Amino acid sequence: MASADLRRELDCSVCLNIYTDPVMLLCGHNFCRDCIDHVLDIQGRSGGYSCPECRTKFQDRPALYRNITLCNIIGNFRSTQPDEEKSEVFCTHCVDSPVPAVKSCLLCEASLCDKHLRVHSKSPEHVLCDPTTSLESRKCSVHKKILEYYCSVDGACICLACRLDGAHHGHQVKMLSAASETKKENLKSVHQKLKTKKKEAARRILRLQEHQRKVMDKADGEKSKIAILLGNLRRHLEDLEKKVLGEISGQVEKISVSMLEMTRELEIKKEELSRKMGDIEELCNMTDPLIVLQKSETGDLCDTEDGDDEDRERHDNLRDLDMVGISHTLHTGLSDIMSGINNRMEGAGDKFLDESTAGDKLQISEDGKTVTALPSPFMDLPETPKRCKFSQVMSSQSFSSGRHDWEVEVGGSGYWDIGMCYPSVKRNWKPDICYKRQHPDLGPYKNKYWGIHKYIDNWGLEDRNEHRYYHNSSSKIIRMYLDYEAGKISFYNMTVPVTHVLTFTATFTEPLHVVIGVWDDYGYLKIRGGKAINHQQ
Repeated sequence: MASADLRRELDCSVCLNIYTDPVMLLCGHNFCRDCIDHVLDIQGRSGGYSCPECRTKFQDRPALYRNITLCNIIGNFRSTQPDEEKSEVFCTHCVDSPVPAVKSCLLCEASLCDKHLRVHSKSPEHVLCDPTTSLESRKCSVHKKILEYYCSVDGACICLACRLDGAHHGHQVKMLSAASETKKENLKSVHQKLKTKKKEAARRILRLQEHQRKVMDKADGEKSKIAILLGNLRRHLEDLEKKVLGEISGQVEKISVSMLEMTRELEIKKEELSRKMGDIEELCNMTDPLIVLQKSETGDLCDTEDGDDEDRERHDNLRDLDMVGISHTLHTGLSDIMSGINNRMEGAGDKFLDESTAGDKLQISEDGKTVTALPSPFMDLPETPKRCKFSQVMSSQSFSSGRHDWEVEVGGSGYWDIGMCYPSVKRNWKPDICYKRQHPDLGPYKNKYWGIHKYIDNWGLEDRNEHRYYHNSSSKIIRMYLDYEAGKISFYNMTVPVTHVLTFTATFTEPLHVVIGVWDDYGYLKIRGGKAINHQQ
């Protein structure tokens, strides 16, 4: 009996459970720290503070003092208590032999079996609840009357006397059953949101797994292509093959690790959502409204955000194989081995740069791969529809399929442009017109030209009607890569290590020509390596 009395003295009057981190107000009453913080937060919105026990009013939010003595008492009490097991509640009136109770009466403070329940008073003051041995916890700690109402302002269960004494005047007060149903409806809404999020997490897992499968399949396909390409040159290309395959495998491993990490995160999130759903289902299935309302941890259950925007952004931006980097590694290795073949290919066909398209201040070298800007017109050239009006020149060959890349050496020039265009582009434009914004829609070459533009210390990107500047690069070699079917034109600084400048994406509807321009006197650009290297699909 003494142990039961002590147990009641250790109950918080707000949550009706044993104190957790007890703190004390100036009036001397003790509460769980989280419980009194929650009550004071609610009271602060109504403009006044008071003790939930004695109603002592405070002008300012009262300070909370940790009750160290009470903490020690609770610790000692817990250590002396055996592990509680779920015990069956028996009828109070069946003294001869224990009979399980079906209801407990809060007024009588007695538990009743089915037989005694039939003869029990049906008057309203006899409030019945599920069988329980802690009837005292169902009563107001101040007035010792049955808890019948719930104050949504103070977030507390109260009795009729609490409601009538004016402490909750003007507050929204509901019957326990009505407040419980309202909370259940809110929890059901949260449960539905969690269910939706769980399904979305499952769909993301499937997407990650499918993406990983495609990456693996794509990697296998690339390995096969590379193996076929190097088959006849195996004796000379063993080192290169190992390097390329190792790069692919390294990328696949990095992507796989990233995919597995995101999958594990989603699995953990899925389990957490399942746990929350289970806790909500358990609360929603409870028939006792007081227990439903007294659960203080449901705020965590109602939080359904959990950084979803950040997760969605990460999962939507999935990494893929860097085919451009892989292709560059292969090309660099092949260029040394195949230099003799490339030299023989240089003598065949037209020059790379088409002199008939060159501006009148440009001089094209004998091999057709170097263009130099002169202070005055190189010669009196006739104006034709093909000729560029300013200091630009286009390639003789057009490209309407496959993958191609070129390296352009920049010499003595701080003002140049490198890119690709359709043959239908107007020939009377130059990049600085675009950057002065005299023609915001880029006039005749809108959707027909994609390239980069260097002016003194600034990088400019020419892409439709977008104008942006990048920090100057010290690189003297610029690499341009075209993947026609994929609709990509990429640019790289051939520094150590190689750095990516930008990639344009478009749906190409015409063949593409290389177009380069040199704008300051005696500056030059040189296409290195002869004709373009064509990587067939």
